[in-house]
Amino acid sequence: MVNRRHIRSKVLQAIYAMTQNQSDQLDVYEKYLFNSLENIRELYLLMLSSLVELQKVEAEFLEVSAKKHLATPEERNPNKKFINNSVFQILCNSETLNNWLEELHINQFNVNDHYIKTLLHEIKSSDLYKEYMRNGVNNFEEDKEFAIKLFTDFIAPNEKIYEFLEDYKISWIDDIPVVNTAILKQLEGLKDASSYFKLNKVFKDDEDKDFAKQLFRKTALNADVFVKEYEDKTRNWELDRIAEVDTIILNLGVCELQKFPSIPVKVTINEYLELAKEYSTPKSSIFINGILDALVKEYRLENKLNKIGRGLIE
Repeated sequence: MVNRRHIRSKVLQAIYAMTQNQSDQLDVYEKYLFNSLENIRELYLLMLSSLVELQKVEAEFLEVSAKKHLATPEERNPNKKFINNSVFQILCNSETLNNWLEELHINQFNVNDHYIKTLLHEIKSSDLYKEYMRNGVNNFEEDKEFAIKLFTDFIAPNEKIYEFLEDYKISWIDDIPVVNTAILKQLEGLKDASSYFKLNKVFKDDEDKDFAKQLFRKTALNADVFVKEYEDKTRNWELDRIAEVDTIILNLGVCELQKFPSIPVKVTINEYLELAKEYSTPKSSIFINGILDALVKEYRLENKLNKIGRGLIE
């Protein structure tokens, strides 16, 4: 689920927290790093549960309405196309998903059901819903398209849900786009109404998990050494006046250039320029690009770029 850029951002945050607390407890902050990454699973399951809860709340509403003493003919025989949506049914019937929701006690949208009820009201007032419900016949492709638009247009950008997630776990702020993108890809990948919904893992593979650990440890343990690599290249910048985040980003970049032979130089530079744009000052990316570019030129001249594979030193 998480890509290398997101792993890099989490390592950056862990080292920043460690630096801010002036701590040398590597194990403590490594645990912090992996807790932050593993918490993405909970967010992922919670966002999936929003679709399940929408179906459940509407199904309960239709059932209660049908049992009213003075129920109308429409209430006694409602259009059940929404609750019978194929994608909803795949999720509701997923034993793996239900087991994970139960095991990790993912019931926030059930306990705080006003978020789902408000969201459902917005959905049912929309042209998307009215057009979808124009007939009561479920068709997988139409169901899938509706579910994707529902998630894209109503759930993912919902400000109340975003605020709830932010208040519930502050570390989720950066994770929400990653999780929403992963869920959309999964919904788009469903083939038919009998599709098996396979839950995403946090890490694509063990290599990515090891990358997180090694990047954190090698950067934290060699910070003083890495600073010396570029301290003479800061020109008019005094080291003690460089933003702390910039220093960490530079250390991460130097670490990858020196300690990760399988990662291309261009990838390293591009990734840390993007992190600088996201986490530091407006001019930081220009500054960091200049330093890393100068280091790469120096390493090439001194034959210090120990990169494996054709094209990796480009």
